[in-house]
Amino acid sequence: MSDPEGAADELAELLDELDTVLKHPEIDAHLTARGINTSLALLVADGLRAYLEGRKREAADDLSTAAEEIAARLGMTSGGQLLS
Repeated sequence: MSDPEGAADELAELLDELDTVLKHPEIDAHLTARGINTSLALLVADGLRAYLEGRKREAADDLSTAAEEIAARLGMTSGGQLLS
């Protein structure tokens, strides 16, 4: 793939598909059953999209927010100790 615009379009399409899949009720139920918060997964996907589009500040904000929330949730489920 030598067309930069084509590559950008393909990445955008892939990330759109990821958003759509994560919003399906069956996927949400599957992830929830595994202790995975779909809203956080969507935030991570947004952060990835921002990073791949060169919006690094937005990516850093989204991804750090998601990381902090995941770490906090780990702490809540392990008696205040983060699991590695």
